[in-house]
Order: sequence, then structure tokens, then C-alpha cells
Amino acid sequence: MEMLVVLKDGMSLLYFLLPVFGGYTLTSLYLLKNPHILHKKKRTAFYCMHISHRGGCGERIESTMEAFENAVKHGTEMLEMDCHLTRDEYVVVSHDENLLRQTGQDVNISSLDLQDLPLYKERMEVLFYEGRYSTGADRKIALLEDVFRKFPELPVSIEIKENNKRLMQKVSDLVRSYNREGITVWASVDNTIMTECRRTNGSMPYSFSMTRGMLLLLLFYTGLLPFVPLGESLLQFYLPRIMNRTYFPGGILANKLAVSLLEKVTMRRSLFQHLAARGIQVHLFVCNEEEDIKAAMEVGATGVMTDYPSLLSTYFCKTRSSD
Repeated sequence: MEMLVVLKDGMSLLYFLLPVFGGYTLTSLYLLKNPHILHKKKRTAFYCMHISHRGGCGERIESTMEAFENAVKHGTEMLEMDCHLTRDEYVVVSHDENLLRQTGQDVNISSLDLQDLPLYKERMEVLFYEGRYSTGADRKIALLEDVFRKFPELPVSIEIKENNKRLMQKVSDLVRSYNREGITVWASVDNTIMTECRRTNGSMPYSFSMTRGMLLLLLFYTGLLPFVPLGESLLQFYLPRIMNRTYFPGGILANKLAVSLLEKVTMRRSLFQHLAARGIQVHLFVCNEEEDIKAAMEVGATGVMTDYPSLLSTYFCKTRSSD
């Protein structure tokens, strides 16, 4: 008798939960495709399809003014860069704080005055394209202010790698001084750093940190994403095959099945379309071959980041002419 009562109660609960779960699922799917019902579309001051990683470091020495000028010549719509602070408090453009890889000298930018910074190597390896190197006439570490002065209307994504409040304040001061708050983006994989960047200047658009990116995926797979407000304006994320080639050569991710699974989990066209409909741009990187650019666009990226700006321009020209 008790067994029958338990079974009856269980069936009653099931009859209640099934419609609730079904209704939640249908509502979530509908709102995923129609986010404007709950969320006002973001209106950023820029929309970029062509982004140059480290200024297009496959064609010129990374993060130099020559690299930036070359990228702009080839039609880039956004420059991506990293910034650090010298001992005498100049904001300079460099991927690394320690200059061993880039200059051959084992010194930190923060330990040197601007005038004492060494020159970049004459020939520098392209990290995201094995066996490729870049050269150029310009080997000088650039000032962020020079970038702003040279390209006053060009959007720039600035990644902050260290929790240095003085650096963030100096970047913010330059952004305000050159009236660039709408077209200069805070970027950091570290959520603590991103929080501090936003506290320093909340008027600048900002991208997803790693923690927020993982939360984004969780919200997507639980169906909660359409109900949750998002403050970010950009999602900048590795194309998994690139991450595999660069960081796991011969490792577990070299297994095609593992790479395929990772791509299926993270590269969801419906997710990217939802973000785009909410005005959040999706930039996939670092795409240095045509097949990678094609893969990024096919999964719904709104923009592609590359080390080879001329390659990306050529690809876009070909695809537009064939449409």
C-alpha cells in the first residue's frame, strides 16, 4: 500500500514537472532567437570584422607603429594590443612584461625608463603560425599615446595582463584625453583585473573575461542565457583548432575527436547569433589561414582576428565578389 502511495505521489510530481520543464525550454528557445523581447540591443560606436592581432604581427614586427600602419593600409578595422607601464610611467605597447622573448634581454618593462627600453629582435617568431617569422624596419616599442595620435578614429582593444591600478589609470587617462571612450575596449582574461578596469573607467566597452566566458557557456546550456543581462560588448575567443595547434602539439587535444568535441561545445552558431542579436560582437582568433577564417565565419563570428591583415582583406574581397 505504501509503495502505491509513493508511486502515485511520484507520478503526480512528474505530471507537474513535465509541463513546467517543457514550458521553460520552449520559452528559453524562443527568447534565444528573439532576445530583443527582454534586452535592448547594444549600440557600440564600432562594428569590426577585420581585427589585427598585435597589429598584424605576421607581416611586421609585433606591436610596432610600422605593424599598425601596415594593418591599417590593408583595411583593418580594429587593432588588438597589450599594454604595460614603464618605471617612469609611460604606457607602452608590448605583449610581454618581460622582454626576453621579444628583445633577447631578460628585463621587465616596469624596471626600465622609456629611454632605456631595448629594441625588438630583427626577426621574431609568429606564435600562432609555427615556423613563420616577421621582420621590419621598425623595432621600437611603441607608446600607446602615439597609436592614439596616429589613428584617432580607429577602434583599439587593449588587453591588461597585470593587476596594476596605476597602469589602468594611465590607460584611462589617455583614452579620455583623446576622446576615445566609445572606441577603446578593455580586455583581460582575468576577471579580477577586468573588474578593476571597469572600476577605473566604466564608460569604455569591455570584453568577456575567462570566468565570464565560462559562465556564458553555462547559461547557454542551462537555457538561462536569454533571461540574463550582459554588460560585455565583445566576446573574443580562440578558435579551438588554433589553440590546439599552438598550445597542445602532440598532446591530448591533437586527437581529432577531442578537438571536434571542444568545437561542438564552444563554437555554437545559435549562441553567437544570440549574442550578435543583442549587439555583442564575436571575434574569433588567431586565424592565419584561409580555412581558419572560413571556419570562424561559418560558426557565426562577427569578426576575425589575424596576424596577417593582408590575408584577411584578400579573403573578404574574394568572398564578397563571389556573393
